[in-house]
Amino acid sequence: MAESKAKEVPAGIPVLVLKEGTRRTRGREAMLQNITVAKTLSEVLRTTLGPKGMQKMLVDSFGDVVITNDGATVMKEIEVEHPTAKMLVEVAKTQDQEAGDGTTTSVILAGELLGNAQELLELNIHPTIIVKGYKLAAAKALEIVRDSAIEVKWDDRDVLKKVAMIALGSKTSGIHKEYLSDLAAEAALRVVQERDGRRIVDLDDVKIEKKEGGTLTDTKLINGVVIDKEIVHPGMKKRVPNAKIALIESALEIKKLEFDSKLSITSPEKMRAFMEQERELLKEMVEKIKNVGANFVFCQKGIDDVAQHYLAKYGISAVRRVRKSDMEKLAKATGGKIVANLRDLSSEDLGVAELVEERRVGEDKIVFVEGCKNPKAVTILIRGGSKQVTDEAERSIHDALSVIKDVIEDATIVPGGGAIEAEISMKLRDYAESVGGKEQKAIERFADAVEVIPRTLIENSGFDTVTKMAELVKKHHEGMKNAGINIFTGEVEDMVELGVIEPARVKLQAIKSAAEAAETILRIDDIIASSKIE
Repeated sequence: MAESKAKEVPAGIPVLVLKEGTRRTRGREAMLQNITVAKTLSEVLRTTLGPKGMQKMLVDSFGDVVITNDGATVMKEIEVEHPTAKMLVEVAKTQDQEAGDGTTTSVILAGELLGNAQELLELNIHPTIIVKGYKLAAAKALEIVRDSAIEVKWDDRDVLKKVAMIALGSKTSGIHKEYLSDLAAEAALRVVQERDGRRIVDLDDVKIEKKEGGTLTDTKLINGVVIDKEIVHPGMKKRVPNAKIALIESALEIKKLEFDSKLSITSPEKMRAFMEQERELLKEMVEKIKNVGANFVFCQKGIDDVAQHYLAKYGISAVRRVRKSDMEKLAKATGGKIVANLRDLSSEDLGVAELVEERRVGEDKIVFVEGCKNPKAVTILIRGGSKQVTDEAERSIHDALSVIKDVIEDATIVPGGGAIEAEISMKLRDYAESVGGKEQKAIERFADAVEVIPRTLIENSGFDTVTKMAELVKKHHEGMKNAGINIFTGEVEDMVELGVIEPARVKLQAIKSAAEAAETILRIDDIIASSKIE
């Protein structure tokens, strides 16, 4: 048998594996590029940390302006290009979804972890060893947070207010933090539910409605739901006390046929008969609502003009085209049931409220459903002098509600002011010595990275970083595990006594998110980017 010869590729002919225009960055260059991007993004947020943090003005492509120092908002609004930057945006998003606060902390910590990893890479320590050390350090850090956590009563309003005030302290609306934190605590406690033996606070049950005008102190909690709609017919009552509310999903209209059809009418009498029949059908619908005892209707879809006339005639007020989410909140607040088909409506399906009233707020008319007994949905109506003020107040109240939710569900807090980070850093250094080897260096660099939080708080407050960090570390070595920085005086004090506390969940999630992001980025040694579609 003749031997088969392998075909050789002629010299000088290029072999294309990747698409033309594809950019590829490999090895150490790829790692350093990723680390630089992460450090740059964390530096953007760093100056916003704490009550004395600075603001960011974000201008989008349409010229709309957002002024905020909320980490989640900054990360959401800025348009990043690099894939690593997009990963950090996802870190912030996850932190916001899981804990509702601590987004700035998680991004700053991720940037610092990667910056410290760069120093280890320059010492020729392999990325795999750094990642292993970081994994050990993160697991130990989480254990330290859990051990340091202080158990509290979940319904202790004083603790809930303090936690909310710390979350609001760094926001523009922080000048009214006591008033707003009180509203947030009250709202969250109203919607607590027990499920499978656990307390649950669903923030979707707290509706936030914004209306420009007035000041932030005009913001109030409604013991029910506010619907940004007006009553459909001028002949209907604008104020309905002792309301019995029907929640109807279907339209109060004659349904159109789903297929094309023609109707031949040969005389005016037939036309009148046809219209009269249609009128009778609509009248029957309204009489059904009247007969079950309803005096107010919220309809998810449209209400025909004829139906509006009969509703007004029978003394029933109505609002149409209510959002599905608002219908669900109305059901939770009033105890009513959303009925898909009007034929199924009964008196047992009706919700109740002490008062349903249309009021003018600013330039708009909106409907208030108030005085609901034991409501499982409430509304915070935010007022403010401008759109920027109401938008920032909404973000602030969301953060306050989120941290209150964390404490209600977990009933654990940790000291703020950089205290828990200082404790983690000190104990990680002791732990690093017990591990030994090259991983020890990685754990020590993780401990250094965690100190970025108290260090940044001191920097943003205008105090001397070296001196104050030395004082803080000294107090922790003396056993004062709750010692943190009072950013108003610069003194190292007991944060729990000072009322500077945060939910344990916020710190746990920040460490998880930052560590996982840093570990993922450190494992990347090849960036293959396709050319953009023109």
